[in-house]
Amino acid sequence: MKLDKNRVLVGMSGGVDSSVAAGLLVEQGYEVIGITIKTYKYEDVGGNVGSDSSCCSLDGINDARRICMDLGIPHYVVDFTETFKKNIIDYFVDDYIAGRTPNPCVKCNRLIKWQEMLKKADSLGAYWIATGHYASIEYNEERSRYILSRGKDQNKDQSYALWGLTQESLSRTIFPLSHYTKPESREAGERMSLGIEKKGESYEICFIPDNDYKRFLKDIKPELEQEVEDGDILLDGKSIGKHSGYPFYTIGQRKGLGIAHPEPLYVLEVLKDSNSIVVGTEEKLYHSALKAEEVNLIAYENITAPTTFTVKIRYKDQGDYGQCFIDSKGELVIHFENPRSAITPGQSVVLYDKDIVVGGGIIKEWFDIQQ
Repeated sequence: MKLDKNRVLVGMSGGVDSSVAAGLLVEQGYEVIGITIKTYKYEDVGGNVGSDSSCCSLDGINDARRICMDLGIPHYVVDFTETFKKNIIDYFVDDYIAGRTPNPCVKCNRLIKWQEMLKKADSLGAYWIATGHYASIEYNEERSRYILSRGKDQNKDQSYALWGLTQESLSRTIFPLSHYTKPESREAGERMSLGIEKKGESYEICFIPDNDYKRFLKDIKPELEQEVEDGDILLDGKSIGKHSGYPFYTIGQRKGLGIAHPEPLYVLEVLKDSNSIVVGTEEKLYHSALKAEEVNLIAYENITAPTTFTVKIRYKDQGDYGQCFIDSKGELVIHFENPRSAITPGQSVVLYDKDIVVGGGIIKEWFDIQQ
């Protein structure tokens, strides 16, 4: 089927951002098709499945349908539950059981929101897909590459979660909110009479509407708690107490350890093989280097020579400078100018050159550079 460059498929959650994105594209003269992705079976995940703060909730689907009717555009609900379970939910559970802290939204963006939406766009003859992300895309003639950058709203910038997008995906993507702030988006929604301008933000993981990942893991694997409880909490190699299960702890965690000590203690490591967690004082959370796998570069084809970029190791991280390069194994190696706290395997590390997303990867391990 020939793809129409005036036809765009918009991912719609029923929230402010995706609704305004669809409305703006209608105003710009595109032939817009709304699509809402059903990513999980509500009876399988527990929690508050109707919560409108979840991006894929029942309330969200109903709101998206109503908004499409108001905009005069078609709306489809597509069932990606099997693909989502295999690629996102199973990965999420497996990573915690492996002693890592997963980043499901990053993987969902690449494998579900883009990969599957592009397949759907192809079937509907739409060249473009669009979302309500606050980020920017432009084609760089000199590099012959599509470049992903932060959006106008630095407080709402979502480029960190998009580092996994391929050149093909970026080449067919529109971000209508790239030049908007969140308050401006709400004003646009009010101007269009969409009725969602006061709707709250979506913060929690979509398939854990109550934001209780421990409850979710126990529901998915009822035998898990009994299998992993009563492991050792280690301080300087000695057991100082028992934990409730290593998958229920993350690096940097301070609260909920259930142990008394003269100084505050933090989780330093999660050790699956010995069913133990290592704790220590705050200064021991700091490390000077990391390696990352599953690397995707956007701004460059490769980085062979050590190059200084701003490096973020979590979404709310302000970032710090690091010498970055890709080694012979294809892994991203970063030596930080200043040691970073709570480098967490399983989380995303993202490189920036000013506002440009250079690329990113999944943190494999931290280490310290010998001085």
